[in-house]
Amino acid sequence: MHPSEEIYCEKSNRLKGKTVVLGITGSIAATECFSTIRELIRHGATVIPVMTSAACDIVTEQSIEFASGKKPITRLTGQTEHVKLMGDTRTADLLMIYPATANTISKIANGIDDTTVTSMATVALGNGIPVAVAPAMHESMLRNPAVKANVEKLKQMGVKFIGPHSDGVRAKVASREEVVAWAFKLLCGNDLDGRRILIVGGRSEEPIDSMRIITNRSTGAMSVSLAKRAFERGAEVELWMGGCNVEIPSYVKSRRFQTVADLVKMVESLDHEIVIVPAALSDFAPTNVFRGKIPSDEKFEADFAPVPKVLPLIRQKCDKVIGFKAESGLTDEQLVKRARARLEEYGLSAVVANDIDAAGMSSSSALLVTKFKSTDISGTKIAISDFILDFCSESL
Repeated sequence: MHPSEEIYCEKSNRLKGKTVVLGITGSIAATECFSTIRELIRHGATVIPVMTSAACDIVTEQSIEFASGKKPITRLTGQTEHVKLMGDTRTADLLMIYPATANTISKIANGIDDTTVTSMATVALGNGIPVAVAPAMHESMLRNPAVKANVEKLKQMGVKFIGPHSDGVRAKVASREEVVAWAFKLLCGNDLDGRRILIVGGRSEEPIDSMRIITNRSTGAMSVSLAKRAFERGAEVELWMGGCNVEIPSYVKSRRFQTVADLVKMVESLDHEIVIVPAALSDFAPTNVFRGKIPSDEKFEADFAPVPKVLPLIRQKCDKVIGFKAESGLTDEQLVKRARARLEEYGLSAVVANDIDAAGMSSSSALLVTKFKSTDISGTKIAISDFILDFCSESL
């Protein structure tokens, strides 16, 4: 057994049965390919590496063969590898060029076919196979008018661009997590394709003084899970995140807020088709914020006043809103009753009711409550996210 087989479907089988041709070109970012190939395999993909001669100068053929379990294609032979993989009797489901240099991008855009990778792209684009490109280059190269024009030309041809992410000097290649998310997006169905979905998550943090805040215990994990799965299922997703303990994916468009007042201002610009709100927002905020730090050895008193309810404000901007209702120590019947009261009060499409005593970092106990029905959707946060997004796809 090859070592690559030992990790096959180790994380999921979502890419099982799918063949990804990974085109590797001559960027130093080619050193990232090893871990990216392995991650695709962990989700069930068969990865066939195709390397340009310049890529072979940066990473060895043997290391890429070890990563994928497949001997890299480094030259085209009488076996017409590009036609076998991308032609009418194709075996490939997706061509990903990772990393893609300015040279390779420009060649593909202009129909120049003189490397293994550009030959794969030529046939793929001519045969309707999805092509995704992850650029990596110096920032000034990406700003070159000719390169910019070629990027736009490829986008008009239907090529998907993954990143890059600028640090001001370099247009850095996308992370392996982003590449895998795009593989899901392009290969695992797109029932939410084009749907504009907003996720509002995390916790609000109301200041008491310049150092201290009053807040909730939300980690933001549910909102990140929802954002990832909405992206992978084809949605145009945006994440508005308060305080959190999880990393926000670089490939998900995001905005941050701290207080409920911050979020209220953001709602004024809301323009989305569906809004899902797992955020844990404060009900009260201090009426006066102490400037500086309240001395720790002195007694102090603080007055609190109610803050605006955000769900009704969101509902004024959007007809399709899913709220969350967190409770503690209630029976399912009591939980459904309170969730349905919230649903009717604000005119929501659904409410996800969850018991905070049964919540964990990776799983939760939850009910999806609509006007006439309640469904137990307990499970991992990914599974709950898919239940909620299934409802969006089928009912909203």
